[in-house]
Amino acid sequence: MIFPDFSLAYYSGNRVTGKMNVLIHQDGENRVIELPAAPATGGEQAYKPIMVGLDEQYRAVLLDPKTKAISFSETFPEDTFPAHVYSDPGSTRDWLMNDGDKATGNDTLNCGDRGSSVTVIEDSNTSSARYLATICVGRGHHQANFSYPSEQAPQVPYRAYISNLKDGTISVIGNDPQDSDTYLKVVATIDLCEPDKESDLGDKTVPNNSFPHGLTYSPATGKIYNLNNGYGDIVVIDPISNEIEQRVPFKGHTNLFSTPDGRFLIGRGADRKSDPDHIVACLTAMDTQTMQVTDTLHLSDRYISKYYFNADGSKLYLTTSGSSKGTDTQQANLQTRNLIVIDLSRLPDLVLDKEVTLGCSSGSLDFLNEGNQTRYIFSSNSEQGVVAVLNGQSEAVVDEIPMNAPNKHSRCWLLSNS
Repeated sequence: MIFPDFSLAYYSGNRVTGKMNVLIHQDGENRVIELPAAPATGGEQAYKPIMVGLDEQYRAVLLDPKTKAISFSETFPEDTFPAHVYSDPGSTRDWLMNDGDKATGNDTLNCGDRGSSVTVIEDSNTSSARYLATICVGRGHHQANFSYPSEQAPQVPYRAYISNLKDGTISVIGNDPQDSDTYLKVVATIDLCEPDKESDLGDKTVPNNSFPHGLTYSPATGKIYNLNNGYGDIVVIDPISNEIEQRVPFKGHTNLFSTPDGRFLIGRGADRKSDPDHIVACLTAMDTQTMQVTDTLHLSDRYISKYYFNADGSKLYLTTSGSSKGTDTQQANLQTRNLIVIDLSRLPDLVLDKEVTLGCSSGSLDFLNEGNQTRYIFSSNSEQGVVAVLNGQSEAVVDEIPMNAPNKHSRCWLLSNS
């Protein structure tokens, strides 16, 4: 099969060291470049170089966490830190998450004992990559999402919302370059504490046990939705006032996202209690207009990892993986190589379109889109060290391209296509 020309970055690592490769497909031929490894810097975790991206010459774009200088390197330091990245859909800015020290949740380099941080980079995968800011927020783990004005909600401001797992708060950051008073500054902190669900906080409400994990914005309603795992509910936030407007029970879920049009929320979870031999994945759809559950889908022997959408928002892709929790039998029965495809055109019903068996669990997906159509899907198959290429319409695996030695973790992202 002849693909359009493209280039794809492929990072693989074991949480300690990593490697970077580039897949170049041109005139029907594949070529894989491995960036030469540079020795590990040997510094403490907070001082390791941060992976920003790859530029047009396939040089590693690296951030020095201390000086905040960006460098372009033809080699790849083995201990480069692959920060979790959220891309602002309305700009060329990427937001890099720093969850801080594992014990305290503090980013001691940038924020002392006051919390951890997010770092904002502009034009990450280019030679024009530019460091903009490091902003102290609450204690991580973090998720990010972005509000913006829409036809249905034209008054909504441009904001970044960062959930802080350890603190039980959401940091609100200005995200409009035209508003110098608020741009890349914390403008509000939303306290998620529900005192009636706490027992020993005393007079303090932060940190609390809300454990936010699942943050999304709906352009259809102009509202922010956050899943409080600790309390088992969704809070609805007005992005104009940053006030909590509503709390809706939603137990049994560990993450929350919305369909691209914002019409539905989808929660994902895992049931390990009902059957000692099987973990059952749970997907629940909720209508953002009514905040009522419309359907629930259960999939036995599946543990859902990451979620993605195709170009026109008609399909939801869910990767599967192993689980660190559960009985030995439950873990042995898990089907970890499956890519789950949900037909979103059938909402408010959740309908399983198909499951695609990959060579191993997918580390990440990315998409080659042309207009409103997905042509190809790329899956970084860590344990095989390959990129699987899937047809964007049928999801059939059409190629598997060797990239590097098998590893525990990987991610891939499209650099260019023509």
